[in-house]
Amino acid sequence: MYLNGCYERLVKPYWVVITLFVLFVITFLSLLPADELPKVAGSDKLHHLLAYAGLMFWVALRKPKYWLVLLLFFVAWGGAIELIQPYVNRYAEWLDFLVNSVGLLLGVLMGFWVRKLLNIK
Repeated sequence: MYLNGCYERLVKPYWVVITLFVLFVITFLSLLPADELPKVAGSDKLHHLLAYAGLMFWVALRKPKYWLVLLLFFVAWGGAIELIQPYVNRYAEWLDFLVNSVGLLLGVLMGFWVRKLLNIK
């Protein structure tokens, strides 16, 4: 199946690079001063949800033995970003932290669902 080939050629060897890139982009955009943020369609909460789901999707798709540790690390990372934001002309919001965490769980569900769909052990 074509998708299994993509998994073998893209996800399996490069999931760490993809995950670190997504984490870097999330961190960069989250710490950019509010007046410098690009205008993007959709709500702030939707952006948080999609960003963190996209972050965790690659981990869940590859499912290393320590995937749960990475999930908890990403939850803590999102919390740390919220605590730092007031120092860079942004606002810390507990709802953002909650939406980040829901996004991470959504990423886990999506990754595991795709694994099941592709019959990846």
